Amino acid sequence: MELYLLETGAGAPAVLLHGLGGDHTVWEYQIPTLAKAYRILAPDLRGHGRSPLPEGATYSFAEMEADVLKLLDDRKVGAAHLAGISGGGLLGLQLALDAPDRFRSLALFGAMGHMDNHTRAVGQNWADTLRDEGPASYSRRLAMDLFAPDWLEANLDLAERIAKSQEERNLRGVVQWALAMKDFDVRARLGRMRTPTLIVHGLEDNVVDPSHARLLRQAIPGSEVRLLPNTGHMVPIERPEETSQLLIDWFGRNSAASAAHGTQ
Repeated sequence: MELYLLETGAGAPAVLLHGLGGDHTVWEYQIPTLAKAYRILAPDLRGHGRSPLPEGATYSFAEMEADVLKLLDDRKVGAAHLAGISGGGLLGLQLALDAPDRFRSLALFGAMGHMDNHTRAVGQNWADTLRDEGPASYSRRLAMDLFAPDWLEANLDLAERIAKSQEERNLRGVVQWALAMKDFDVRARLGRMRTPTLIVHGLEDNVVDPSHARLLRQAIPGSEVRLLPNTGHMVPIERPEETSQLLIDWFGRNSAASAAHGTQ
C-alpha cells in the first residue's frame, strides 16, 4: 500500500519511523535540522496518522516491511539511513536484517530485540485502561508511562497535547500492530547484522526496560550505545537537540564510510 509521506531536504536519504500509535510528527523537532543535510522521508505507517487502514491487513512485520521497501522503490531510493523509535525501532531491526543492502546505517531509540513480559504488561495495561476507563484515562496513562517524571512535570502542557491526540485517533491499526508485536523476537539473528547500528535509550524508560540497550549492544557486532539519564521512552521529544545531533553525527559517519567503500 502507499503510505502518507513527509519528504523534505536534499542529500543522502534518511528514513524516520515512528512507533506504535504515533505518526511522523514524533520527529518534528529533528526534521528541520536533519533536512539541511539529508533527504528526509518520514512516513505514517499503515493504519497510523494519515495512512489508510487496509481491510484484511494483519499488520505483520512482513506487511510493514513491504510498505517501507515499496516507499523506497517508489521514491527511487537505493540505500538509506534508517532511524526508528519504539515499534519503529523493531521494524527497523527487521528491515536491516532482511534487506541489509537497502540501509547504510540504523539508529534505534527505545527498541529491543525481543518482546518481554514487562512491555507486554505495559501494553495490556493501556488496553485495559482504554476499555474500562475510556479515552481520557487512557491518554493520561500513556503520558505517565511514555515520559520521564521530571520531564513530564516540566512539560505538562506539551505532554497533555501529545497524549490527548491519541483520543482522536482510530486505534484499530494500533491494536492490530500491537497484537503482531507480541511475539517479536530477532535475537537469534542479531549476530549477523551487517548494518552499522546505534542504540539510544532513556534510563527512565518505563515502556522498554533499559536493559534491552545492553542486550542489543552485546548481540549486534560493532554497535554503539548511548544511555540518556533522566529520559523516558520518547527520546526525540524529551531530548530534541541531543537526538538531532546524535543522528547528524551517526548518519554523517556512515555516509563517509559508505563513500570510502564505494557504496551508494
